[in-house]
Amino acid sequence: MSEIRACRLCANELPLGPRPVVQADRAARLLIIGQAPGRKVHESGIPWNDASGDRLRSWLDISPAVFYDPSRIAIVPMGFCYPGVSKSGSGDAPPMKQCAPTWHHRLLASLPEIRLILLVGSHAQRGYLHGGKQSMTDTVKAFDRASAVWALPHPSWRVVTWMRKNPWFVSDVLPTLRRAVASTLDD
Repeated sequence: MSEIRACRLCANELPLGPRPVVQADRAARLLIIGQAPGRKVHESGIPWNDASGDRLRSWLDISPAVFYDPSRIAIVPMGFCYPGVSKSGSGDAPPMKQCAPTWHHRLLASLPEIRLILLVGSHAQRGYLHGGKQSMTDTVKAFDRASAVWALPHPSWRVVTWMRKNPWFVSDVLPTLRRAVASTLDD
């Protein structure tokens, strides 16, 4: 992890400079793979330390104390640094493409106790599942809830409208997700 935190691979491309954000410990049982830190997370250095993180913790039904315990939960983004604002100005830019191929294999190999993986958002899903051939909604809806790998939407403010259009997520997915997370962390 110290190598990741010292990474300067994309330094010339990052608007606020590098500040890799990651949380992991060999004992972690739950792995959350997201997209990239937002500006607020970049400033604090704490993963999911924003409204999206509040929503994600609510979905998982876990406290900040549990969420930020690296011996229980590993948090690994597809891009470790804040990538800046998208060209359209409507949100953050996609994660830097160098991060996952450079670091994920080595980092995930150092997490032998992982029992449940949550792929949060389309960037993580494209990186680990189907390469972007399905929509995020189709991926989340069709996912096997008995699997050790789950696909979830990104919990940004945009998901509120998405959840209204997809009530099955709240009624079917979240209760099952909460049981899977509790079982994984209680094992």
